[in-house]
Amino acid sequence: MFAFTMAGIGFAVAARAADDVLLPRDTRVPGGIAILDLGVGTESPGAVFYGKYRAPIVRTTGGWKAIVGIPLATEPGRQVVTLVTPSASDRDREITFNVGPKAYATQNLTVESRKADPLPEDLKRIDAESERTERALATYTEGRSPTWRWTVPVPGERSDSYGKRRVFNGLPRKPHSGMDIAAPTGTPVRSPAAGRVVETGDFFFNGNTVFVDYGQGVLTMYCHLSRIDVASGDEVQAGDVLGLVGATGRVTGPHLHWGVSVNRAMVDPALLLGN
Repeated sequence: MFAFTMAGIGFAVAARAADDVLLPRDTRVPGGIAILDLGVGTESPGAVFYGKYRAPIVRTTGGWKAIVGIPLATEPGRQVVTLVTPSASDRDREITFNVGPKAYATQNLTVESRKADPLPEDLKRIDAESERTERALATYTEGRSPTWRWTVPVPGERSDSYGKRRVFNGLPRKPHSGMDIAAPTGTPVRSPAAGRVVETGDFFFNGNTVFVDYGQGVLTMYCHLSRIDVASGDEVQAGDVLGLVGATGRVTGPHLHWGVSVNRAMVDPALLLGN
């Protein structure tokens, strides 16, 4: 595979279609994933953008597909992505799809008061950590291609908490954008695929956290760890230990918060699980 650029955008050209590509589940709701047809051919059809963020594409035996993450805040109805073509003679085109409604439950939780209602001196730290999180999750690595069916990073009971409207100590907060997996403190957390660590740290809400880039705008975050075993820039393989389950940050007990970002949309991680 090689790449060329036009107007600062890299386009990959595949020699042949993969015959064993397992894609995530196409679920066109807020927090879901839309798999869009881009046509057939050997060369890449271009770059796909959903808003300002670039979405991954993959070549299958059925043709090229865009894997588009749908933000939780998306209103049901018509959505548009833009296909930026690699040829100056071809016009960019719009591809539309519809997002259906989905109702998520509300969850009431009791946590340390400061974690529900931060003090003024906490807010500067929270703002700085939000910027670090945004930089990490907005990463787009052209030369790395993600896999699309994973195993869970830690064994344990998976909750249905994704998308739930969170109320902490009676205070409404943002919806839950990941999967919670209950496991004892110290349980190893393993990367579900090969990637590169792009950020780590102790965050006010998320506790000890690791961000891993799997390529083409697909990233994951692993939160509330008791220990971090990797550093920014580390290359990891599927099964490598990223850290240990813990109860750091805003929690009610030890567990892993696992978040999956596709074109900067935090999608339901269950859509990428093969089991």
